Amino acid sequence: MTAVTERVRAAYRRIAQVDRPEVWIDLRPEADVLAEAAWLDDRGPAGLPLFGTLVAVKGNIDVAGLPTTAGCPAYAYKPEADAPVVARLRTAGALVLGTTNLDQFATGLVGTRSPYGAVRNAVAPAYVSGGSSSGSAVAVALGIVDLALGTDTAGSGRVPAAFNGIVGLKPTPGLLPTEGVVPACASIDCVSLFARTVEEASFALTCLSEPAQVHTGRFRLGVPAPEQLGPLDKGWAEAFAATAAGYAAAGAEVTTVDVTAFLEAAQLLYGGAFVAERYTAVGEFLEAHPGDCDPVVHGIITAARDIRAHRLFADRQTLAALRTDALAVLAGVDALLFPTTTEHPTIAEVAADPVAVNARLGRFTNSTNLFGLPALAVPAGAVAGRPFGVMLVGAPHDDLKLAALAGLPGARVPLVVVGAHLRGQPLNHELTSRGGRFVAETLTAAAYRLHALGTVPPKPGLVRVAAEGVSIAAEVWDLPVAGFGDFVARVPAPLVIGKVELADGTSVPGFLCEPTATEGATDISATGGWRAYLDSR
Repeated sequence: MTAVTERVRAAYRRIAQVDRPEVWIDLRPEADVLAEAAWLDDRGPAGLPLFGTLVAVKGNIDVAGLPTTAGCPAYAYKPEADAPVVARLRTAGALVLGTTNLDQFATGLVGTRSPYGAVRNAVAPAYVSGGSSSGSAVAVALGIVDLALGTDTAGSGRVPAAFNGIVGLKPTPGLLPTEGVVPACASIDCVSLFARTVEEASFALTCLSEPAQVHTGRFRLGVPAPEQLGPLDKGWAEAFAATAAGYAAAGAEVTTVDVTAFLEAAQLLYGGAFVAERYTAVGEFLEAHPGDCDPVVHGIITAARDIRAHRLFADRQTLAALRTDALAVLAGVDALLFPTTTEHPTIAEVAADPVAVNARLGRFTNSTNLFGLPALAVPAGAVAGRPFGVMLVGAPHDDLKLAALAGLPGARVPLVVVGAHLRGQPLNHELTSRGGRFVAETLTAAAYRLHALGTVPPKPGLVRVAAEGVSIAAEVWDLPVAGFGDFVARVPAPLVIGKVELADGTSVPGFLCEPTATEGATDISATGGWRAYLDSR
């Protein structure tokens, strides 16, 4: 048995194991995919950059041999050829397993508006998967496929990534062809990519198109002021602030910017005349087949029939002015950082109020397509046991710059620990569970005192002093940017993360203690470190 063949067999075993039939609209017979895998194994990987990559394709994108449904069986047709973007995948050596479920006619950010069933979240099945590219995102998150195609008009390639803890790349318009895609709003539709890592997503983009080369040097990252974020799920504002702090610790210059243009443009996508383009795409079909369509989707699209033409031209003028303002903001930074979305609703919550809940989810994503910008949604830890994600937005053709800024490959943040987070100590798991890696044993500069604090579990407090300082034994760890931000957000007082000077003269983020907290605490500096102190007791 050879490599690609075994990967295909493993994927079909995984499909059976996870038992998520709602992910797929049409799954190719395993024997057919195995025949293609055997051919690839015989041929070998030379000249095939995506050799053996397993792919799922959203059900509004043509795959030869499978019906294109756009989530509506009555609409289905059998394409004679692959959509160009699918053909490029196959040419690069990828294998297509099947087509995936979606919010019907790519109208929704929830993943529940489908006669094939609501796609459940990969991590928390009572919650929505996000949409409209729901099945594609979950197929990646569950480890069935390596890569999946989605589409993105309002955030459909990014919101599902955030909800399922994976990466969603919405490229600059034009990089990936949209021919062979059932249109939602044809003028702003994009084909998007899902993967488990930024490296995989950005590599796939380079295999399928020719994005501009990446910027090198220090990055400048713009973030909205807290008051511009608006209401967020419990804990998300803190998680977002922690992620921004993680990027700063990794070397990015983080600055607050005014994102009014982005927020106002987002309201135009469904609140203005641009939604009329959805009626142009499939409105007549919906009018003729009301009983075959999701009622929410039917209502949204058919309501656009009577929008007056003058409103569209007025909205285009408004959008042009807002785009000028948005590009001026981007001219001062390398990218903007947003929460990918605003909240994570349950399937029941969406069913109770399908339009209002969905509308809130696009606050940060809707404007990207209207402005013609690339965006990259990346995982940023977890809140309440479910994935939390952030989104980087850049100027046109800055796709690979966003990938570099996302911190992958390679960007990790060093952290100096001196007590309960050392190897073998009771809180070390707080580092390892966030992707922390041990780097080295070291000593601080001879400028510190160490005190035993009366905490549970016991911890020391490291304080920099102007005189009579000593070197303290320490360890250097490093964490992914998102893991570092999440960790820092949970450090309890009186401990803080600040700059710790090491014996070699370098300064690294690490644990310090508020000096007032050491009043009355035992000074244990003479032992040389926390482990030595514990051994001496």
